[in-house]
Amino acid sequence: MADHPTRTEFQHDGLTLVGDLWRAAQPRGTVVLLHGGGQTRHSWHRTGQRLGAAGWTVVSMDARGHGESGWSPERDYSMDALVGDLRGIVASLDQRPVLVGASMGGSTALVAQGNDPELALGLVLVDIVPRIEPAGVARITAFMSARPDGFASLDEVAEAIRAYNPHRRRPPTEQGLRKNVRQGPDGRWYWHWDPAFLLRGDEPVRSERRERMAAAARAIRVPTLLVRGKQSDVVSDEGVAELRSLIPHAQLADVREAGHMVAGDDNDVFTEKLVDFLLSAAPGGASDAG
Repeated sequence: MADHPTRTEFQHDGLTLVGDLWRAAQPRGTVVLLHGGGQTRHSWHRTGQRLGAAGWTVVSMDARGHGESGWSPERDYSMDALVGDLRGIVASLDQRPVLVGASMGGSTALVAQGNDPELALGLVLVDIVPRIEPAGVARITAFMSARPDGFASLDEVAEAIRAYNPHRRRPPTEQGLRKNVRQGPDGRWYWHWDPAFLLRGDEPVRSERRERMAAAARAIRVPTLLVRGKQSDVVSDEGVAELRSLIPHAQLADVREAGHMVAGDDNDVFTEKLVDFLLSAAPGGASDAG
């Protein structure tokens, strides 16, 4: 099991979707990691590395319009498009995976699994529920849209991240920053995602999106875990209670020192809780081809 993943690509809907692959020689099962809006697959690097070392085959994907994956010519970053991409990725795998999604990735996994009960063996939602708090969402949107003109230096990027997430224990390294930004022809640094992603018009469809997620949640039958950042301003106690009423068998794990970016804020605790769930949810996943 290599410490570093290999690059993998999937073709779907005319786009090239790029991912990292940790392949175990005798895998316990397969895990697909889906990042949040405005992030890239590299937000899962430590988790993927540790899961791979523990015996899982891990696929960590850049969503369309993010990281190295293709940008949609039609600027289609809708839920339907994201779910379609995920279904295409899963269809190409040797076995049914456990889906692990943070924020946007969790919404995608929830709707995809709710629409197709045979898609995955298990579901992990990382700080996302159908009922999310508007103030927390507004703070994320403000951060993502604040610098359309980019940054003059990586130090400016690091300062913006620290201002948004001041309780993050360890400041990002320059190498880590380079994986989440791209340098334009003007020499300035921009977030590594298509600016059109912010033009999806979430506000008018937010109630419709919530209802769609709630309907999907009611259809979930596979083992499910919600990992919440205890300091999150996106997922509240009320949101957790609603999810557990929709998925009565769902387990809850709180990460005390984490906010919305759970895996980055306290990766050790997050990965420990994830591994415990994987061992219970899909112990025979390697033999369950789908």
